[in-house]
Amino acid sequence: MGRKKIKIAIAVSKFNEEVTSGLLKGAMNYLEQSGIEKNQIKIFYVPGAFEIPITVKKLSKTKKYHGIICLGAVIKGETAHFEYISYAVTHGLIEISLKSDTPIGFGVITCYTEEQALARSSDNENNKGSEAAKAVIEMIEILDKID
Repeated sequence: MGRKKIKIAIAVSKFNEEVTSGLLKGAMNYLEQSGIEKNQIKIFYVPGAFEIPITVKKLSKTKKYHGIICLGAVIKGETAHFEYISYAVTHGLIEISLKSDTPIGFGVITCYTEEQALARSSDNENNKGSEAAKAVIEMIEILDKID
Protein backbone atom coordinates (compact mmCIF):
# COMPACT_ATOMS: atom_id res chain seq x y z
CA MET A 1 0.00 0.00 0.00
CA GLY A 2 1.41 3.35 -0.97
CA ARG A 3 1.59 6.10 1.60
CA LYS A 4 -0.94 8.16 -0.37
CA LYS A 5 -3.60 5.56 0.51
CA ILE A 6 -2.85 5.32 4.24
CA LYS A 7 -5.52 6.73 6.57
CA ILE A 8 -4.44 7.66 10.08
CA ALA A 9 -6.48 8.51 13.17
CA ILE A 10 -4.96 10.37 16.08
CA ALA A 11 -6.51 10.26 19.56
CA VAL A 12 -5.05 13.08 21.62
CA SER A 13 -5.76 14.01 25.22
CA LYS A 14 -6.79 17.58 26.01
CA PHE A 15 -5.53 17.15 29.60
CA ASN A 16 -1.95 18.45 29.98
CA GLU A 17 -2.53 20.36 26.74
CA GLU A 18 0.84 22.08 26.74
CA VAL A 19 2.47 18.66 26.56
CA THR A 20 -0.04 16.93 24.27
CA SER A 21 -0.02 19.77 21.75
CA GLY A 22 3.74 19.26 21.44
CA LEU A 23 3.22 15.53 20.95
CA LEU A 24 0.63 16.24 18.26
CA LYS A 25 2.96 18.66 16.51
CA GLY A 26 5.70 16.01 16.51
CA ALA A 27 3.35 13.36 15.11
CA MET A 28 2.03 15.67 12.40
CA ASN A 29 5.54 16.74 11.40
CA TYR A 30 6.66 13.12 11.06
CA LEU A 31 3.58 12.16 9.05
CA GLU A 32 4.04 15.13 6.71
CA GLN A 33 7.72 14.33 6.20
CA SER A 34 6.71 10.73 5.43
CA GLY A 35 4.39 11.72 2.62
CA ILE A 36 1.12 11.48 4.55
CA GLU A 37 -1.10 14.45 3.69
CA LYS A 38 -3.41 16.27 6.10
CA ASN A 39 -6.52 14.95 4.32
CA GLN A 40 -5.36 11.41 5.22
CA ILE A 41 -5.37 12.22 8.94
CA LYS A 42 -8.31 12.66 11.32
CA ILE A 43 -7.70 14.01 14.84
CA PHE A 44 -9.97 13.12 17.75
CA TYR A 45 -9.60 15.12 20.96
CA VAL A 46 -10.52 13.30 24.16
CA PRO A 47 -10.77 14.65 27.73
CA GLY A 48 -7.79 12.77 29.16
CA ALA A 49 -5.51 9.76 28.77
CA PHE A 50 -8.05 7.45 30.41
CA GLU A 51 -10.49 8.11 27.56
CA ILE A 52 -8.01 7.20 24.83
CA PRO A 53 -8.60 3.39 24.85
CA ILE A 54 -12.39 3.55 24.36
CA THR A 55 -11.89 6.05 21.55
CA VAL A 56 -9.29 3.83 19.91
CA LYS A 57 -11.53 0.78 20.28
CA LYS A 58 -14.36 2.57 18.47
CA LEU A 59 -11.97 3.89 15.79
CA SER A 60 -10.53 0.44 15.16
CA LYS A 61 -14.01 -1.04 14.76
CA THR A 62 -14.81 1.40 11.93
CA LYS A 63 -12.04 -0.13 9.80
CA LYS A 64 -11.57 3.35 8.25
CA TYR A 65 -8.01 3.75 9.53
CA HIS A 66 -4.88 1.77 8.77
CA GLY A 67 -3.27 2.95 12.01
CA ILE A 68 -4.07 4.95 15.12
CA ILE A 69 -1.70 7.23 17.02
CA CYS A 70 -2.41 7.78 20.72
CA LEU A 71 -1.07 10.91 22.39
CA GLY A 72 -1.37 11.80 26.04
CA ALA A 73 0.58 12.69 29.14
CA VAL A 74 0.27 11.22 32.61
CA ILE A 75 2.34 13.15 35.13
CA LYS A 76 2.90 11.82 38.63
CA GLY A 77 1.20 13.70 41.43
CA GLU A 78 1.00 13.05 45.14
CA THR A 79 -1.27 9.99 44.93
CA ALA A 80 -1.30 6.57 43.25
CA HIS A 81 -3.61 7.89 40.51
CA PHE A 82 -0.60 8.07 38.14
CA GLU A 83 -0.02 4.32 38.39
CA TYR A 84 -3.67 3.40 37.86
CA ILE A 85 -4.12 5.61 34.82
CA SER A 86 -0.79 4.58 33.27
CA TYR A 87 -1.60 0.87 33.65
CA ALA A 88 -5.20 1.21 32.43
CA VAL A 89 -4.24 3.10 29.29
CA THR A 90 -1.32 0.81 28.45
CA HIS A 91 -3.27 -2.38 29.07
CA GLY A 92 -6.32 -1.14 27.18
CA LEU A 93 -4.35 -0.10 24.11
CA ILE A 94 -2.33 -3.30 23.76
CA GLU A 95 -5.51 -5.35 24.11
CA ILE A 96 -7.25 -3.34 21.39
CA SER A 97 -4.24 -3.56 19.09
CA LEU A 98 -4.03 -7.33 19.39
CA LYS A 99 -7.77 -7.89 18.95
CA SER A 100 -8.19 -5.49 16.04
CA ASP A 101 -4.92 -6.09 14.15
CA THR A 102 -4.66 -2.31 13.95
CA PRO A 103 -1.23 -0.74 14.50
CA ILE A 104 -1.44 1.60 17.46
CA GLY A 105 1.29 4.12 18.18
CA PHE A 106 1.82 4.55 21.89
CA GLY A 107 2.60 8.21 22.42
CA VAL A 108 1.15 8.38 25.91
CA ILE A 109 4.05 9.53 28.00
CA THR A 110 4.32 8.83 31.70
CA CYS A 111 6.62 11.17 33.58
CA TYR A 112 7.48 12.04 37.14
CA THR A 113 7.62 15.78 36.46
CA GLU A 114 6.15 18.31 34.05
CA GLU A 115 9.71 19.19 33.04
CA GLN A 116 10.27 15.60 31.86
CA ALA A 117 6.98 15.66 29.96
CA LEU A 118 7.84 18.92 28.22
CA ALA A 119 11.27 17.57 27.25
CA ARG A 120 9.60 14.55 25.61
CA SER A 121 7.11 16.70 23.71
CA SER A 122 9.33 19.53 22.50
CA ASP A 123 10.63 20.27 19.02
CA ASN A 124 13.60 17.93 19.07
CA GLU A 125 14.58 14.41 18.06
CA ASN A 126 13.19 13.02 21.34
CA ASN A 127 9.57 13.96 20.60
CA LYS A 128 7.50 10.92 21.57
CA GLY A 129 4.63 11.96 19.28
CA SER A 130 6.98 11.72 16.33
CA GLU A 131 8.20 8.32 17.54
CA ALA A 132 4.62 7.03 17.88
CA ALA A 133 3.79 8.20 14.34
CA LYS A 134 6.93 6.52 12.98
CA ALA A 135 6.03 3.25 14.71
CA VAL A 136 2.52 3.28 13.24
CA ILE A 137 3.72 3.91 9.69
CA GLU A 138 6.37 1.20 9.97
CA MET A 139 3.87 -1.30 11.37
CA ILE A 140 1.30 -0.54 8.67
CA GLU A 141 3.95 -1.32 6.07
CA ILE A 142 5.17 -4.47 7.85
CA LEU A 143 1.66 -5.86 8.30
CA ASP A 144 0.84 -5.03 4.68
CA LYS A 145 3.83 -7.16 3.58
CA ILE A 146 2.58 -10.06 5.72
CA ASP A 147 -0.90 -9.88 4.17
